[in-house]
Amino acid sequence: MRAPRTLRARLTAGLVLLLALASLAVGVTTSLALQAFLVGRLDQQLVASGGRFAASLEHDEDSDGDNRPDTRGQSDGTFGARLMHGRTTTAAVVREQTDEAVPLTAADRNALAALPRDGGGHGIRLSALGSYRVVAVAGDDGDTLITGMPLHRVEETVHRLELVEAVVFGTALVVTGVAGAAWVRLSLRPLRRVAATAAEVTELPLASGEFAMPAPVPDTDTRTEVGQVGAALNRMLGHVGDALAQRRASEQRLRHFAADAGHELRTPVATVRAHAELALRHPGPVPGEVRHALQRIQSETQRMSGLVDDLLLLARLDAGRPLAREAADLTRLALDAVDDARVAAPGHHWLLDLPEEPVTVTGDEHRLHQVIANLLANARTHTPSGTDVTLSITASPAGTELTVTDNGPGIPEALQPEVFQRFTRADHNRSRASGSTGLGLAIVEAVVTAHGGTVGVASRPGHTAFRVRLPAPRQEPSVPES
Repeated sequence: MRAPRTLRARLTAGLVLLLALASLAVGVTTSLALQAFLVGRLDQQLVASGGRFAASLEHDEDSDGDNRPDTRGQSDGTFGARLMHGRTTTAAVVREQTDEAVPLTAADRNALAALPRDGGGHGIRLSALGSYRVVAVAGDDGDTLITGMPLHRVEETVHRLELVEAVVFGTALVVTGVAGAAWVRLSLRPLRRVAATAAEVTELPLASGEFAMPAPVPDTDTRTEVGQVGAALNRMLGHVGDALAQRRASEQRLRHFAADAGHELRTPVATVRAHAELALRHPGPVPGEVRHALQRIQSETQRMSGLVDDLLLLARLDAGRPLAREAADLTRLALDAVDDARVAAPGHHWLLDLPEEPVTVTGDEHRLHQVIANLLANARTHTPSGTDVTLSITASPAGTELTVTDNGPGIPEALQPEVFQRFTRADHNRSRASGSTGLGLAIVEAVVTAHGGTVGVASRPGHTAFRVRLPAPRQEPSVPES
């Protein structure tokens, strides 16, 4: 039998167990006390009889048959015996005011002979009669007179008391168990509210910051244990709410800073890039060192422009700005992205695994193209020349799955949980010759999440797979023609 697990069950079981132990103690004590009292009264009766019945057995033995044992005033079942020199000479029992001989076994005779002649009551069991309470006294002729009374009446009375106690205590246990369970349930109601509040907190989207902390737990009387738990939970909720509010404010400031910095940097970066391009188109002779410097300025401004655009996109997605919701041909986007990748990295082997029919999803076509392009660029950037990169698309009623796999060196296991975080570039096993910004995969996750989808990665040496899952297009209800 398993022990109860819940606190309510344990308290109820403990209460019933304590009551059962108390009832058992009371029952045993009262039964023993009653038995001792009844046996004491029996001993008093035996002592008061003075061995008269046993003495009359002596006269019966010496007479010529005219005198019978004295059974007057003797209870039915009274036992009498006479011992001479340790040997039982006669034994009888009163049956309906007359005597009746009692057959004794060797064990019975030995037990009678072993009784002390102290006039006190002793328990004995006779083979033909059962349990008896006997008193042994010295006779006038140097013999021993033994008088006894049966114990079955005492045993019946004690058993009757035990039965009554079992019924009463059993009923009390059942009633106490039901009432105790109700009382414990009522007493633990504040604790259930504490558990409900804690469970509500676990379901809040704490990572997003868009949530409201639940109301404080009531009944926080610190004089009770449950109240102390409730008060501690309220304090914890307050601390967690304050910390999350500060974190949200800090993230908001950081997002505003990124957006403002992107807007502020866009114009000067474009200006520097334009001046560099203008200088490179100068018709006159330009020294080689100057031309190289201008080309480097142009290259870095292009890279900085891409970084600014990525920061602005992430800022817009963080702000929850909706994307376009229109039908997008994912198959065409995949073909275009792979064509661009072949031009950018002709040393890689670019493969396509597309269904026969075009796959259409609902979303922002430009951003979905950016997702595919970023995944392919990530494979191109972090794998050596000659790597096989495969783009596959599968469609089902549940949604669309786009997978980009490569047989490159793989992503370190410690880095895999962080690959979709911003500016994650702690990659020691993959090449960084192109100088990636660490925002490509972050944009992939943000765009896919904005479309209601998910993105994940599984990697080991020789195999890396990025899987993008997009929900199935919504079926607009058809309007019947009039």
